Amino acid sequence: MSASLADRVSSGDRRALAQAITLVESTRDDHREEAAELLDALLPRTGRSLRVAVTGSPGAGKSTFIEALGLRLLGAGHRVAVLAIDPSSQRSGGSILGDKTRMEDLTRRPDAYVRPSPSGGTLGGVARRTRDALLLCEAAGYDVVLVETVGVGQSETAAADLVDCMLLLATPGAGDELQGIKRGIMELADVIAVTKSDGDLLPSAQRAASDLRHAVHLLRPKHPGWSVPVLPVSAVAGIGVDEVWQAVEALRDHLRADGRLDELRSGQAVTWLWNEIQSDALRAFREDEVIAARAREEETAVRAGTTSSSAAARRLIRLHRSAAAP
Repeated sequence: MSASLADRVSSGDRRALAQAITLVESTRDDHREEAAELLDALLPRTGRSLRVAVTGSPGAGKSTFIEALGLRLLGAGHRVAVLAIDPSSQRSGGSILGDKTRMEDLTRRPDAYVRPSPSGGTLGGVARRTRDALLLCEAAGYDVVLVETVGVGQSETAAADLVDCMLLLATPGAGDELQGIKRGIMELADVIAVTKSDGDLLPSAQRAASDLRHAVHLLRPKHPGWSVPVLPVSAVAGIGVDEVWQAVEALRDHLRADGRLDELRSGQAVTWLWNEIQSDALRAFREDEVIAARAREEETAVRAGTTSSSAAARRLIRLHRSAAAP
């Protein structure tokens, strides 16, 4: 089925793309093998898009901005895919926000594809299979892929290993905003847009922009020769959206100039290789019946406070090594 599905995805079939993303998100072993074959078949058709992560604290207006930007890009002749990651319920595993009611205008456009996915509790602000979904969107002919992350947090930085540009949306209220944004995400931001820069909030937004310009000036540059622009934007009023996109394109051109874009992407691919190994190794570890039985005993001892987490982990790892030894 992978060969037929690969052809349909390559032809831009939206249903095939949805089916392919569902396949790569599956945890069934047979689906995982089929997904790996599909991705290998489509890999030569990937790499042609501009990849952008849009992040920011809850309430920053990520979805509103993405829809405004997406509609402008469609008007300029681009094909736009949006991978919108929602936080997952720790009880049900389902999406909390439910993207179905967001980005309605963009969703209805034939040259746009919006795919909501629950994060599944994955750290890093992106779903575990977001990278695979991004590659599938590229293979389907979307030349701009926007990844809407869960929101700013200590583990949000995994999104930076997916994209060419990390776009941080900040809200008016500079003092509170700078307190709320982690240093790590500030260091990873390539472009910063201060949202809601209109009406009564305009003076506050201007102060926020000034403070953020000062803050990024004090940080070590992420890319040599690139100064992080801090731009005012109002998606509702249509202010600054074009300027933000021009900054994103300027970053891409800057990275392309001396081959750093290719270097960045190849490094990201290696990072996700080891993420995949780590995830699969942990899964295999947990599914081993002998280890699972011993793990329950160790968990009981850790809960009771009769052994430390470190000691219990070392015993389980030794058990795994002895079982794997010839």
